[in-house]
Amino acid sequence: MLITAGRVLTGSGTYLEDGAVLVEDGTITAVGPRAQLDNRCGTDGQRLAFPGATVVPGLIDAHVHLVFDGGSDPVASLQASDDDSLLRDMRRRAHELVSSGVTTVRDLGDRNHLALRLDAEIGRGSATGPRIVSAGTPLTTPGGHCHFLGGEVSGESAVRDLVQRNLTAGAGVVKVMATGGGLTKDGPKSWQSQFSTDELRALVDEAHRASVPVAAHAHGADGITAAVDAGVDTIEHCSWMTQDGFGLRPDVVERIIAQGIAVCPAVSPHWQMVPRVFGEERAKVLFGQVRQMAEAGVRLIAGTDAGVQRTGFDGSLARALGFYAHLGMSNDQVIDMATLHAAEALGLGETTGRIAPGFRADLLVVDADPLSDLVALTQVRAVVAAGRVHASDSQPHPQS
Repeated sequence: MLITAGRVLTGSGTYLEDGAVLVEDGTITAVGPRAQLDNRCGTDGQRLAFPGATVVPGLIDAHVHLVFDGGSDPVASLQASDDDSLLRDMRRRAHELVSSGVTTVRDLGDRNHLALRLDAEIGRGSATGPRIVSAGTPLTTPGGHCHFLGGEVSGESAVRDLVQRNLTAGAGVVKVMATGGGLTKDGPKSWQSQFSTDELRALVDEAHRASVPVAAHAHGADGITAAVDAGVDTIEHCSWMTQDGFGLRPDVVERIIAQGIAVCPAVSPHWQMVPRVFGEERAKVLFGQVRQMAEAGVRLIAGTDAGVQRTGFDGSLARALGFYAHLGMSNDQVIDMATLHAAEALGLGETTGRIAPGFRADLLVVDADPLSDLVALTQVRAVVAAGRVHASDSQPHPQS
């Protein structure tokens, strides 16, 4: 298959004009000028031409929950559904994701390993969707955040046991609820810690023995600090909450940078509503903390928390990226957050997140130039996920 377009994003902020991408068996085999690659696609090969359009790497949403419906009460909807119904709904959500240009997701907590089942279906071609890096059952304390997903544990032995069960099931990441969260109305507050540092260290040790990364849900400043002490690989939300408000800790930020920990703020596509919902001052502090981390050199990655209240799966990531441009980040930096840097944080930096030979053919074709305007990422012309084409409207291929 040969894909040609007016621009191909081949590196951070770098376009190849009138470029082409050659794909064989789901893998990119060549990238170069259209005139040079046109003859390398046989007469029987599929040709997709997008004059004036842009090809970028497929987007990566590093924080989703496919078991939640994104409605006003996703927990109630979950609890009212059996596994067969949930899996059916998850298939639809996965289709929405890939149709909007998301070719890889990290699912950070489901019920009964349903996301792993769905990923297997997508791999076989019996369902359409992105590659899913699944955490399986997230670890929480008894009655803790998201306890209804079945991951209640207490003590180092129980923590290690649940990590092992997730790994045996095929989890590609281990998720721990280091603090409470707003989705669990009867659980600890978002700023409150749930696990001791020793329990977190046991969890990280068990995961890292299998070379699997650990993602820590951590709103509270104390929980963030404990997660850093334990050596987690990514921190989700990282909102620095305290009992009295917020309190970013510069010394902990320095350690996050030194340890190479990535931070996924999990920004909603409705981020512009935050001042209206939480108040101008609170929003100013929240936004300012993310800006402060970015300016300090923290590696930020893009994610939406799709599935939680009023955050759906259809185009949410592309719309959420405007938040980072609002903070002053350049468009090439923002695109890297949702491609290259996210892939590295997920342990997939050698297989996806770039348009280069040997990488998986995960591609997004959009109408305009996203380096000039990120809104272009919402103008989807075609999506290629692992070499499979979704919703292409290519023009007849011009012959050289």
